[in-house]
Amino acid sequence: MTTDISDAKSMETDGFLSSNTIFELLCDDHRRYALYYLSRRVGAISLEDLVDRIADREDVDRDGIDRIAVAFHHNHLRKLIDSEVLRYDPDAGTVERRSAARSLDPYLELAYVDDL
Repeated sequence: MTTDISDAKSMETDGFLSSNTIFELLCDDHRRYALYYLSRRVGAISLEDLVDRIADREDVDRDGIDRIAVAFHHNHLRKLIDSEVLRYDPDAGTVERRSAARSLDPYLELAYVDDL
């Protein structure tokens, strides 16, 4: 039996993520929690609020929040945008989930089952 993969590439453009992309996005705790938090919200939220939520989980001081903000902005945000799971509005300073992020939801539920 063979598996037809002729339309596998078109599925990615329809909002589905490859397994490699899913695992890459979820391998970092800050990125994983940001995606989980956004999965519980409707609409755009400020990037500052998102960073504050990530920092709250780690109980860090102001310097820690600043480090998380810089790391998220420079390391994680671009990856999430390029993967088409987040939309970022630099003028408003907001982020919003895109439809492709739904592919991550089953994994996020498993990762944060205690938060439910």
